[in-house]
This record gives sequence, structure tokens and C-alpha cells, in this order.
Amino acid sequence: MSGPEAKNPAPAGISSAEEIDVVALFDRLSEELRRGAGAGASPAAEFASNRALAERFWPVTAEREAGGGPKGIAKRVLRKLMRWYVEPLAADQRVFNDSVLKLLDALSERADAATAGREQAERLVRELEERLTRLERRAPSGAAQAAPTVATQPAAATVPDYFAFESRMRGSVDAIRERQRPYVEDFRESAPVLDIGCGRGELLGLLREAGVDARGIDADADMVAYARGDGLDVEQADLVEHLEKLDEGSLGGIFMGQVVEHLPAPTLVLALTLAAAKLRPGGLLVAETINPLSPLALRSYFADLTHAQPLVPETLELLARQAGFAETEVRFLNEPAERLTEPDDPVIAANVRRLNELLFAPLDYALVARTAVDG
Repeated sequence: MSGPEAKNPAPAGISSAEEIDVVALFDRLSEELRRGAGAGASPAAEFASNRALAERFWPVTAEREAGGGPKGIAKRVLRKLMRWYVEPLAADQRVFNDSVLKLLDALSERADAATAGREQAERLVRELEERLTRLERRAPSGAAQAAPTVATQPAAATVPDYFAFESRMRGSVDAIRERQRPYVEDFRESAPVLDIGCGRGELLGLLREAGVDARGIDADADMVAYARGDGLDVEQADLVEHLEKLDEGSLGGIFMGQVVEHLPAPTLVLALTLAAAKLRPGGLLVAETINPLSPLALRSYFADLTHAQPLVPETLELLARQAGFAETEVRFLNEPAERLTEPDDPVIAANVRRLNELLFAPLDYALVARTAVDG
């Protein structure tokens, strides 16, 4: 079949124009909309489903399958006789339907833009709140001011306001807390915990709520002031100097969240060696860092001028083994929301799946390492 009859068939179960029940058709379209959107579908997916269904039914036409026999012949004759009256109405309806669909598309684009603008505004408000809190918690004017940073990586001091930089590039306190929440279970039996590069104290706050003894150090004075404002046990210190002062075997756990990529290679090797020495037998080290196997993550990596080098998982795991850790494990974290949709064709689907693995790999990974247990 070709022409309008093939392009715009009646919905399943409806065979001819005389048999169309408007109420039944409306109910059927509503049911298809519900079934197409699916339970729990996102607004974007629901809109796409509804838009596809509307596109399917918008070309109104008087052409229908007439069938065979005398009745079919009569229908075709009547249709030709009435075409001069019906077709202009159908043409007007098609123009109207097309205009409505274009208007809905424009409104959808505006709604998407408004949503994106609102999310950006909310992010900026959270960032400004954190920066104002940082200013409130700084040492009062006239008091002895701490050095902006004591990091051995000198590039940290070249960023005029690293606190604001971190807030913009890494995310809000609430967002980081939710990302780090799974680590609470890792450290629940590993007190006391030292959070190296604790930042604003997100994990320290979570550990305090869980009743786990923990304290932190950070090279940045503003980060330390912010964390102390929440009543957390934090001091400004260089990680190597601080670890060297600790007694061997005095720690149960060490966390380094987004720290190792900031350390030059010699400092990183020394830091891992010291960490292994300061942990008790069976002690736990968790080092989270950017996953350089993810193109999306590399954008964030190169956006931070204080990064020294990206570390592929195999490199960090090998360095930990050489530093004295007996057990190592790599966990991939934070998969991006974007992914290509796999088609029905199995061959194409396999290629799309491979593309997803390459383009949308997890943004971060964590090295989980333990020292040897005595005996």
C-alpha cells in the first residue's frame, strides 16, 4: 500500500472510517502514551515518547481502506464525490497539527533552557554561601594569619583563591558528602582515621556522625578554617611532614580523597611509603583520584592547575604494592549519566556498548589497600 493510506493507517483494531469511535480512539491514544512513557520515565524520555506518538498521528486525511465488494466500491465512489469538501478541512487540520507540534517543540526547548538556568543559579548560590562561610571563619583582622598553603606542590600557591576554585570545579559540600558516604563503612572498624587533604571536612563530618574517631589535615588555610568552623579536628599541615612525625602503627585508616594526582612522583612515592609505615597491621588506605581512562574526567583533571600528573589505576596499585601494602583493590566510581542508547541490532549494539565503555567510563576510582596482618 502507498500514499496516505500507508502513511496514516488506522490504529490497530480500527479497520475503516465508519468504525472509528472518537472516545475509543482517545482512550487508546491515552493508553499508548502511558505505555510509551513507561513507569518512572524521566520528563525528557516522556516528552520524547509523547512527541513521537503525536508525530505518528498528526497527518489527518480522509483516505481510508475501503475494502472489497459492492460496499467497498460504494465507499470509493462516495469518497471521490466528497473529496472536494473533506480534503480542504483535512489540509487545514494538518497545518494546525503541524503548527501545534512546532509550538510544543519550542516550548520544550525553552523549558529545558529554564531548567538548566535554574540549576546553574542554584549551584552558584551554594558556591557563594560556602565562600561567605569561608570568609566568616577566617582569622579575624589583626590576628596572626596562616600561610595560604603549605603544600609541597608550589602550583597551589599560584591560584589566587583556591577555595573558590575548588567549590566551582569539584562541587558543593552536600554533593561531596554523598559521594564519600560509602567510605564510612570502609572505615567503621579502622579508627583512628587520618583524612589527608580533608578539604572542607565532608568525610570527617560523616565519620563523626558514625561515631568513628577521625581527624584531618589540609595544606590550604581556608579549607582548614572552614572545616574547623564545623567543629572538626583539622590542622594545616604538609602531608609528608605530618606523617613523618607520627608513630609507626599509630593509625587504623588513612583517606586521601582527590590528593594523589596533586603530588609530584617523588612525593607520591614517599607519601605511600609513610602511609604504609604509620598504619597498624591490617590498616586501611583509601586513595580516590580521577580516572584518566575517562575522557570526561580528563577535562576536570586539566582544569585544575595544581595537578601534577594523572594516574592510571595500574600505576597507583603498583606503587602501593612497592610501598609495602599487602592487599590492593581498585574500585571504579561515579559513572556519568550520559550514555548512548543501544539499538536492537546485536552487532550495532555491541559497538555502541564498546563506545559507552570508552567515552563514558567512570569518572573516578579508589585504590583500597591494606597492610599485612601480623602472624
